[in-house]
Amino acid sequence: MDKLHESGALRQLRRVVSVVLAAALCGVAAACTDGAEKDETPQVVRLGALIPLTGDNAPTGKRLLEAYQIAIQDANEAGGVLGRKVELVVGDDACDPGTAVVKANEMIGRDITVSVGGGCSVAAVPVLKVFHTAGIPMIIPAANSTDLLVPGYNSVFLLSGTTTVEAAHAVDAMEALGRKRLLVIDDGTSFPETIADAAVADVNKSGGPLRLADQITVSQGATSYPRVVDTVREKNADLVFFTGYYPEAARMIRDLRDSGFQGTIMLSDAGTDPTLFDQLTDAQEKGVYGITLPLAQFEPAASDWAAKYRASYGHEPGPFTMQAYDAVRLSLNAIQRAGSLDREAVRKAIAETKPGDIELLSGPAEFKPDGTQPNPTFILLQIKNGEFSLVREVS
Repeated sequence: MDKLHESGALRQLRRVVSVVLAAALCGVAAACTDGAEKDETPQVVRLGALIPLTGDNAPTGKRLLEAYQIAIQDANEAGGVLGRKVELVVGDDACDPGTAVVKANEMIGRDITVSVGGGCSVAAVPVLKVFHTAGIPMIIPAANSTDLLVPGYNSVFLLSGTTTVEAAHAVDAMEALGRKRLLVIDDGTSFPETIADAAVADVNKSGGPLRLADQITVSQGATSYPRVVDTVREKNADLVFFTGYYPEAARMIRDLRDSGFQGTIMLSDAGTDPTLFDQLTDAQEKGVYGITLPLAQFEPAASDWAAKYRASYGHEPGPFTMQAYDAVRLSLNAIQRAGSLDREAVRKAIAETKPGDIELLSGPAEFKPDGTQPNPTFILLQIKNGEFSLVREVS
């Protein structure tokens, strides 16, 4: 935790009351404030984080916020950056596009230097223009839809591989599992749709034994999936690739297993989440795999950090937490190299980052001209005995 004087801590508590969950998670320790607050603290470096703290995807936002807390704590204990303390301005986008735009505009008023948020693509895509127009660079830890690249902004940097890359790895993994007939399912939103389309294209192009049985779109937030069950039966699918988010993934897996489907179920990184463990029985989780970004518990180089995280919060880091921690560290490193809080200078420093500039937990620090990683890594997991088991790393 930041070693703040008691009076500073009390002021910090007063500044975060407008977002109850963020206040509960951040407290005085992580120097977190809500994006709608009025600027009262000069001589600080502010980073902004739009993440889901309410709604179905709140568990993701909570874990991202925990990782940000550790990064801010580490930075301030090391003296901050450019002689200033570091502060995180938090906004709850609820994974909702309209809410995200409102919160992004509020955040601009807090004079942030870099945005380090982006828990879901559907909320990250509409704020690209907002932050770009304000000259604020974005380092995105989790969202990775190719829709993020469509505007061609030079201020957007992804710490994860795009859906195109993830889909290619997912198809390779599914082919290795030896199944023959694939049903691809998305929910019609940015990330699930782009990875589903890419996976379908890869399967059709490969010409291997794995063939596409069908591709369908379901409604996000549905409570049951009879259409999925019917399509599996009609198309004789033995492999289902669901690219949507984990709240729907759990319900879909239960419906499929309860219908008697014993085939393989593959999830994208949006569905590969620890919240599944408490929602599935041993029988339901059998044959469920997930493709996702590297997790700290499977990365030897991140073992000390993972231990610190567990000691702080009482659970494993989870998906996207290393990337969230790295987003803060990379932002501060770029600010240090830029020598100022000038946003364009900082953007340029981020774009020019090389592996020798900083060592990240999640992989080499480098970006291609389009803001993506040169060689992103994913991992293939299987759910066994109520936890993730590493099958292999793919890159």
